[in-house]
Amino acid sequence: MKVWIDQDLCTGDGLCEEIAPDIFFGQDDGLYYVKESAVHFGEDKAFDGVANPAGADGMARLPDSQVEAAIEAAEECPGECIFIEIEA
Repeated sequence: MKVWIDQDLCTGDGLCEEIAPDIFFGQDDGLYYVKESAVHFGEDKAFDGVANPAGADGMARLPDSQVEAAIEAAEECPGECIFIEIEA
């Protein structure tokens, strides 16, 4: 599974990071982004040495152990900006 955030819809509440800090994090712009952590995949996914880019371009893989947390974060998100996709 993969997850991404539509920053145009993000309200900056940070509930996603509270629920799943291994997946979501806030930036200086007050919005939240997804990450692929070295803890799960052996290396951090970064672009230009910083966080994942915005929108679907910042899509990250979800480790099996974090799927339920990502779903909960998506359900609780007031901006309804978290999208989870199933890999074919």
